[in-house]
Amino acid sequence: MIDIDVEGAGELITKYVREPADRCEVKSFPGYVSLHVVEKDTQYWSPRLSLSLEPEGEGRTRVDGTYGPSTNVWAAFLYGYMLVGSVGAFSGVLGGCQFWLGMQAWGLWIVTLMLLIAVGMYLTAQFGQKIGAQQTFMLHQIYEAAVGQSVEIG
Repeated sequence: MIDIDVEGAGELITKYVREPADRCEVKSFPGYVSLHVVEKDTQYWSPRLSLSLEPEGEGRTRVDGTYGPSTNVWAAFLYGYMLVGSVGAFSGVLGGCQFWLGMQAWGLWIVTLMLLIAVGMYLTAQFGQKIGAQQTFMLHQIYEAAVGQSVEIG
């Protein structure tokens, strides 16, 4: 919660981040601010901080933030999980039918393979979060300095 209106909060954050501009870039839209690691320091796992600014009474703004990867990383994992889940579900149905009919249930081997791939994707995502942890902390510090108060993550 910030004791300033939505437009003022957006301007406050944007102005603070743009001044040094050596660690962080900012994109601002009405009611939304996004902080990115500067391009020269960006890696595949670099995080972004997306801030949603909503009015909360007279002259106050509620700020909801989300730390996450770039759109390309989100899309890769989203479509990867969808593909693995779909193939796993269909092969599970196939394997179940094969088993029920007394045939060799090779479809269940595909389910096992898809499960292993899903676990591998999950572990890769966790590894990526650890790689981007330092930059995530940096974005958090920049946001706290911009609003001039400590912000709880939770």
